[in-house]
Amino acid sequence: MRFRLLKRNLLALLGVSFVVVTLLFSTRVLIVSEDGGGDAGGPQQGPRAGRSGPVTFNFGSLSDLSQSVYSANYRQCVHNQDRFPGDPQLVLVAQVHNRPEYLQLLIRSLEKAAEVHSFLLIFSHDYFSEEINSIVQRISFCKVLQIYFPFSTQLYPSQFPGQDPRDCPRDMSKDDAMKTGCLNAGHPDSYGHYREAFITQTKHHWWWKLHFVFERVQAMQGYGGFAVFLEEDNYILPDFFHFYKSMLEFRRSSCPDCDLLVLGNHDGVKDFSRLTNKVLTTGWMSTKHNMGMAISRELYYKLMGCSSEYCTYDEYNWDWTLQHLSGTCISKPLKVLAAQGSRVLHTGDCGLHQKENCRPEWALQKVEESLQTAREDLFPPSLVLSGAEAAEHKAHMKNGGWGDVRDHSLCKNYAKLL
Repeated sequence: MRFRLLKRNLLALLGVSFVVVTLLFSTRVLIVSEDGGGDAGGPQQGPRAGRSGPVTFNFGSLSDLSQSVYSANYRQCVHNQDRFPGDPQLVLVAQVHNRPEYLQLLIRSLEKAAEVHSFLLIFSHDYFSEEINSIVQRISFCKVLQIYFPFSTQLYPSQFPGQDPRDCPRDMSKDDAMKTGCLNAGHPDSYGHYREAFITQTKHHWWWKLHFVFERVQAMQGYGGFAVFLEEDNYILPDFFHFYKSMLEFRRSSCPDCDLLVLGNHDGVKDFSRLTNKVLTTGWMSTKHNMGMAISRELYYKLMGCSSEYCTYDEYNWDWTLQHLSGTCISKPLKVLAAQGSRVLHTGDCGLHQKENCRPEWALQKVEESLQTAREDLFPPSLVLSGAEAAEHKAHMKNGGWGDVRDHSLCKNYAKLL
């Protein structure tokens, strides 16, 4: 009996059967949510294909919405499965927050991509709305799966992992925090600041998504290719899949020790005619290689070996955290095969730190101009290595924002049973 209870509690940490996340800091225990069970079960039990139909989201209350999230993660309904049978040739994983206009631009680019019918698109959401669900569910050109980050601040607006009113204010001194007894008084970040929930969410979501895609998505079973990670404000070029396949072949023949492929950069289509067929090998850097990353299962397991370091490093950006891991926890710095003619464009003119004056219509105009510039130079017949730089660890000044032990505990629990 004790063993069964222990197992049940451990499974609950990953959202199975009833969802109880226990985060221990000092003597406080936090119950994130409870689910009365039934068919919903939780997101990470490993459902069998065809277990049930799609979930109708109920936005009536936070409890109803949370139940919908866990049900959807458990059922994993793949839209358009009957229309496009067979295993996917490419898996794309897009992290989505709450910028529906930019999401629509990404989907428009996907619809125009060559051979898109062979893709599996996975949209990983940390904001839940009827509008966003409707946008995704209208996709008819390939298989689509939606997964939902179950520890979204939207579901916990006044308790961890959201912003608890008893939390210490960001700029309060530690001495004052200890006197007031606010919840996280003993755990400011490296710069003396206390956590802000909206700042921490993206790093949480990225790590949870990585676990869920490689370990829990039923449609990924048997898939031996890379999963390409995008964000909602990305826009792919029409020859994205062609270029991906060319990079795979180049890696096989000329760079078998390349840990990951990167199909995008932040230069747009600048000098695209000259760079369209050029690739570079180098060490992974956050500012250059965080867009259109293709991650293999082998690399995923390397990253899992660094779960504790990822989850405790005082840096709220997932990409800067990976740069820290490359060459520290991962003893051999990550080696990248990178496209020099970017196949991913960045459309977002607003995001985590800028939420006003967002002009998606300008972004559309810009990508249309970029497509016109690049059109004649797409689908290069082969790739050419333009440079081979040493893969070295690049130290950086960490940005903080990740000093709270509750964040560390939650983050590490995503991989507890993996």
